[in-house]
Amino acid sequence: METVMDAKSKPQLRVRAASKDETGKQFKGAAGKKFHPDGSGRNEVAAMVKLKRILLVEDNANDAELTMEALAEHHLANGVDLVRDGAEALDYLYRREKFAGVEEANPAVILLDLKLPKVDGLEVLRTIKADDRLKFIPVVVLTSSREERDVIESYRLGVNAYVVKPVDFSEFINAVKELGAFWAIINEPPPSAWLQRSDK
Repeated sequence: METVMDAKSKPQLRVRAASKDETGKQFKGAAGKKFHPDGSGRNEVAAMVKLKRILLVEDNANDAELTMEALAEHHLANGVDLVRDGAEALDYLYRREKFAGVEEANPAVILLDLKLPKVDGLEVLRTIKADDRLKFIPVVVLTSSREERDVIESYRLGVNAYVVKPVDFSEFINAVKELGAFWAIINEPPPSAWLQRSDK
């Protein structure tokens, strides 16, 4: 991924097909496709791939609405499942209670708040990373907590990223858009067939 400038000097991001970083890992993208950080052009990329599910675990109604709005700008909102507390998040992942009939498929990423009712975010994270069926799901903590102990414990438990919610509205929107675009479009998860074998 590289930053380029168009004729009007508006910064753009370009995803190059089969580009390699210094370690030789390949990153798949839409060849030559350009899209701005404001989301314009992202629908062209999203249309080229199968929409992956995002699980949003957020009890704050305002933050949940802002997150959904940001993901909608990347045409990802239709692929988001929202739960309001830690217990409901675990029911979703284990297909219990009202989620018993939901399709057996793990989300592409979990956006997890830490300060949750019933079961807190750290306990949800601990449960996910201790379960062979769930531990490969990327988990991004999206929280207002800057407490060092929360950061350390999250990484100790195996979180994939820890993001402090920006106070500024536009910064919050941009942070969520980039998180959603990376994990739901760009990132390549382990093959489902391999995950099924690893469960046995």
